[in-house]
Amino acid sequence: MAANSRSARETRRRIQQMEAKRAMRRDQEARRKRDNLVAAGAGTAAVVLAVVLQLTAFSGNPTEEEFAAAEAGLNSPTATASPSATSSVQPTNGPNIPAADTAAGKTFTGELVLNGSALGVELNGTNAPQAAAVFKSLTDEGYFNGKTCHRLTTGESFGVLQCGSPTGDGQGDPNYTWGPLENTPADNTYPAGTIAVARTGNNAYGNGTQFFIVYKDTVIPADSAGGYSVVGKVTSGLDVVSNIAAAGITPGSSDTDGAPVEPVTIDSFSLK
Repeated sequence: MAANSRSARETRRRIQQMEAKRAMRRDQEARRKRDNLVAAGAGTAAVVLAVVLQLTAFSGNPTEEEFAAAEAGLNSPTATASPSATSSVQPTNGPNIPAADTAAGKTFTGELVLNGSALGVELNGTNAPQAAAVFKSLTDEGYFNGKTCHRLTTGESFGVLQCGSPTGDGQGDPNYTWGPLENTPADNTYPAGTIAVARTGNNAYGNGTQFFIVYKDTVIPADSAGGYSVVGKVTSGLDVVSNIAAAGITPGSSDTDGAPVEPVTIDSFSLK
């Protein structure tokens, strides 16, 4: 894939995220100025906007200067960030991404240890061979050891703990992205215990090293690329995540979405 094409897609992705975050910021500011009796329709719109952003790699709201600089680099700043929408050639993964056939048809079991407490886990290489291959490779390399779980949501129907950012703040590695989407739920429902792959919005090839653990039944509407790849499940110890959630969050993008009050570190993640 040409470097300039990749750069253009990355710029489009950044602009799309910036536009969404700016919209959220404007919405939040407007809501603070309104009465507490918000109209049902407006409240629903705010919830939908928040959900659209919930599993993208996030950072602070962009400044107007940052947005203008990014926008200046494209002729069509509203184009989707999905690689398939910017090229007639089907995207392929780079040589640093393990092949799906290394995990196809296999089941990997192991242990994820958070703050000294273990969760039993199982990855499904039959339903999600590419995702399982990636996470088996990363665990074999010891990538996750010492990484953090930077994001926690505590909404009524949105409860996830997100982990695996290389920088610990939700940012991804632009040199380690892959696809396609696999095993995405048709009804947009992710049952408690689900382990799924976080990605950038509207990008089927925007998966990376981040994953999220669903600790209560959660509904996540699909975006233009689809849903989120379900790679496996927690087989024991889900209460570890529920207890982390019960300790609360430091609000970030909303009152129910932020960093865990109790910092969460991945002590180890092993699969066999």
